[in-house]
Amino acid sequence: MCGIVGYLGKREAFPVLIKGLRRLEYRGYDSAGVALINAKGELNVFKAKGKVDSLVEYCSDKDKSGSVGIAHTRWATHGEPSTRNAHPHYSESKNLAIIHNGIIENYADMKTKLIERGVTFQSDTDTEVVIQLVEYIMQKKQLDLLTAVQVALHQVIGAYAIAIIDKREPNQIIAARKQSPLVVGIGDDEFFLGSDASPLIEYTKKVVYLEDGNIAVLRLGEELKVISILGEQQELTVKNVDIDLGQIEKGGYPHFMLKEIFEQPECLTNCMRGRINVEANHVTLSALIDYRRQLLSAKRVLIVACGTSWHAGLIGKQLIESFCRIPVEVEYASEFRYRNPVVTKEDVVIAISQSGETADTLAAVQLAKERGAFIYGVCNAIGSSIPRATDTGTYIHVGPEIGVASTKAFTGQVTVLTMFALALAEAKGTMERDEYMRVVKGLSEIPDLIREVLKINEKVADLARTFTYAHNFLYLGRGFSYPVALEGALKLKEISYIHAEGYPAAEMKHGPIALIDSDMPVVVIATHNTMYEKVLSNIQEIKARKGRVIALVTKDDDKISKIADEVIELPDVQECLEPLVATIPLQLLSYHVAVCKGKDVDQPRNLAKSVTVE
Repeated sequence: MCGIVGYLGKREAFPVLIKGLRRLEYRGYDSAGVALINAKGELNVFKAKGKVDSLVEYCSDKDKSGSVGIAHTRWATHGEPSTRNAHPHYSESKNLAIIHNGIIENYADMKTKLIERGVTFQSDTDTEVVIQLVEYIMQKKQLDLLTAVQVALHQVIGAYAIAIIDKREPNQIIAARKQSPLVVGIGDDEFFLGSDASPLIEYTKKVVYLEDGNIAVLRLGEELKVISILGEQQELTVKNVDIDLGQIEKGGYPHFMLKEIFEQPECLTNCMRGRINVEANHVTLSALIDYRRQLLSAKRVLIVACGTSWHAGLIGKQLIESFCRIPVEVEYASEFRYRNPVVTKEDVVIAISQSGETADTLAAVQLAKERGAFIYGVCNAIGSSIPRATDTGTYIHVGPEIGVASTKAFTGQVTVLTMFALALAEAKGTMERDEYMRVVKGLSEIPDLIREVLKINEKVADLARTFTYAHNFLYLGRGFSYPVALEGALKLKEISYIHAEGYPAAEMKHGPIALIDSDMPVVVIATHNTMYEKVLSNIQEIKARKGRVIALVTKDDDKISKIADEVIELPDVQECLEPLVATIPLQLLSYHVAVCKGKDVDQPRNLAKSVTVE
């Protein structure tokens, strides 16, 4: 989950690397470091605990010259966050330096063997083992760097994206990947490296996404060369990245999270563009056209995902079952991959991941493919690993999401799942035409409804000040709103560090009601739908125990509004589309509570955006 940046060319590398690290800081911010080869042939490594700003401050009086370098921002796996464990890591001779994203599973055995052979280590990380092994192989077998990397990677078990420089070959970077993302940017006689495309797009639109098991050889004055670990030449597929630089800047907002919350109307319009016709009475997904037979013949749908994407999957389950009358199961990808699940050729597996690089979800996809299932991906990052591994799928097209706590990706995923369920239902003939048209039209109006909800931002900010004292929150919902309650609780936990739990409202009396007292805020999604009277009864149970109720109600509600302590009004919307509207105030609430508590909203402690390790 760490961020990798590299540069090889004619410009000064340090400013390029630092700017790249800032754009990748959402991937990790325990520590940061940079390695540069200067004109004298010296390899300088500078590291600092903390964020990229700490590194910049540390380097203020250092020799930062050089036109080749690699840089890293870390999310700790092996070894505590510290300068000692920060990347890059030197080899013992200090001729080589490495940066790494991933986990080396057999590092302990390799480290023991290298120590027995006289190698001295300077850190507690699994990463240092790789560079020490590479140097040991170079010296023992008299090999060049590229060949030594090939030999070393045959001994490595685990996931990695690595970049290595050698001060004796200052016009070269060797990079390799396995189960961790790595992108090479091709400029005018210069190369760039990144964990994703965001550090590259300011300089070039031409990129190559490395495939698993491949090594990229970047040499100044030569064409990019990609080979397999076995040394086989690989054909290059150069793609153009279509990302607006403004999408990865804050644009005047205090935090990326707030910017991304407010971007949702435009993002969902982009998500639906070309998929819902101008008359708003028909959904077209190319995957449903190209793979009609496989999708129509499915006997079961399995959804695999993690975190926020799993919550989107729970909503997708209700949509697909309701519209298409197919049984749907939603699995945590991390559990699915390890429990020998029953998967058949008659199953469709939907894999949901914002980054398209989530390690557990990617492994679940691979397991399902091996068992013959048809795989459908729902991702945001174009060209990422999951879309490349699936049979087909749909991009959510919400633009880069920088804030660690997902907002627009969640509503984008729910929008795509809604369109998928509608398109499949029409193809199967399982929805009445009038109902189908009503839902399609309602979905097309969601961006305008979200704009209306966003007008309550200041009210939610005021409300948040009242509840910063709380140590616990309870979020309740029923039906389509239950996953929204889970997502609201997760958002609060992620960025404010307040313990929060989401529950189906009816389950409250089977345990959680014991926690309710005057100090327990309870957020209830209580819109006017088929569950309204049931939720009203649940709220009365809370009030009888002096719980403080924050109710999300439909505009002009005349019952729950009278008994709730705080009320947030939402526009009237069809029940199946409520999650897209109801989640907005919960995002705002978590954001403003965290701001009031002085927390780092965009980069909460212990979390990283793209979970590319197990």
